[in-house]
Amino acid sequence: MSREQWPELQRRTLRVLVAGQVIAAASLASAVTVGAYVIQDMLGQETPWGGVATATVTTGTAFMAQMLSRFMARGGRRRGFVVGYGLAISGGLVSAVGVQTGWLPLFLAGLFLYGSGQAANLLARYAATDLAEAEQRGRAMSRILFASTFGAIFGPLLVVPAQHLGQDLFGWKKYTGPWVFAACFFVVALLNVWIRLRPYPLEVSGGLNRQAAAGVVSPRFRESLQIIVSTSGGRIALLAMVVSQATMVAVMTMTPVHMKAHGHESASPFVISLHIAGMYAFSPLVGRFSDSKGRLHTVTVGAALLIGATILAALAGESDIMLFPALWLLGIGWSFGLIGGSSLLIDSVPVGSRVQVQGSADLLMSLCGGLAGFSSGFVRKAVGFHMLSNIAAALALVLVVAVLRHQGGLRSFAVAASGQPVGSEISIDGDDQQGRPVGS
Repeated sequence: MSREQWPELQRRTLRVLVAGQVIAAASLASAVTVGAYVIQDMLGQETPWGGVATATVTTGTAFMAQMLSRFMARGGRRRGFVVGYGLAISGGLVSAVGVQTGWLPLFLAGLFLYGSGQAANLLARYAATDLAEAEQRGRAMSRILFASTFGAIFGPLLVVPAQHLGQDLFGWKKYTGPWVFAACFFVVALLNVWIRLRPYPLEVSGGLNRQAAAGVVSPRFRESLQIIVSTSGGRIALLAMVVSQATMVAVMTMTPVHMKAHGHESASPFVISLHIAGMYAFSPLVGRFSDSKGRLHTVTVGAALLIGATILAALAGESDIMLFPALWLLGIGWSFGLIGGSSLLIDSVPVGSRVQVQGSADLLMSLCGGLAGFSSGFVRKAVGFHMLSNIAAALALVLVVAVLRHQGGLRSFAVAASGQPVGSEISIDGDDQQGRPVGS
């Protein structure tokens, strides 16, 4: 395929990815919303293990991200998506059986497999950039995240109807239905990419050939991590992704549990829907901001929003009113951190290493998110939801300090290397001083 045909293929690829994101996001949001409730039903309302459901999903996401990226590196994006959605279907059904039988290990095993659906959705944002120009990558990525808005907002609102249908039509337990219906949604997402994602955008762009020629089709995690941390931009990108994910997951996971403890369970789906709207609905604006103002500025804004959101959550107390803006800002901050960090990562690594590096970065990001989700229940039980939020705020503050130190280092290097004014545009690690990409 000639270079002149790339724009049309890019538009078609984005349409396919957008459709898949809407469906898969609805599946993920609807089922994960009730995960903590299932744990409480099995272990008791006061159990500190409430975060283990989200932790298991995100841990599964972490390990599956690396595996799926290898599938994509060998045979294209389509193969990885099919495997990811297929495992998610199996995971949803296994989780449903675990809920129905009341067997916790089976439920957790299903959640681990279910995380592959989230891994596939996260890797879709990179697939959107395979054929995009360097100055358009943030916008292409943001379109995929924006598509998740529609599924992710309405997904939690489908929880109650799925529960009633399962109970009334099949006699299932209360929380069995959402997992079965989520698995059915993933079937549609799988068929969408299997039938429509042709030809492979990664193969057309030359990504597969470059990796094969370089002999890095199946790299180890350590090698990929070395590629990331070999540049200052890569280090900041990874830190932004990890901090944004861990901060968001820790607070979001315990919000429904905190609200239920204070008699606001009926409002928690709406808080989570607003939170997810913040995560995805503003992503087109975030993508444009990232392309125009720079990756580093985007990450800084995201960290500042995360700090504000977690402080609001800490001040909420027993009231549910302040949790609405707090979780909304938490979602927006995550969006800035993820898009800014992911775009900076692509700009900071060689073209031939991007696919495996993307999977490794998502592995570490999701693993840290899983650890945050797992520990959040114990932290809330020990010191309260407000202290959990304060710890998350401190974590976001670390990101702000790291970015400011990085920017200061760039300015010092620019002055020492060229003698030009500090504001001059000098390429360092593939970016200008504001973190804008200067090439592909």
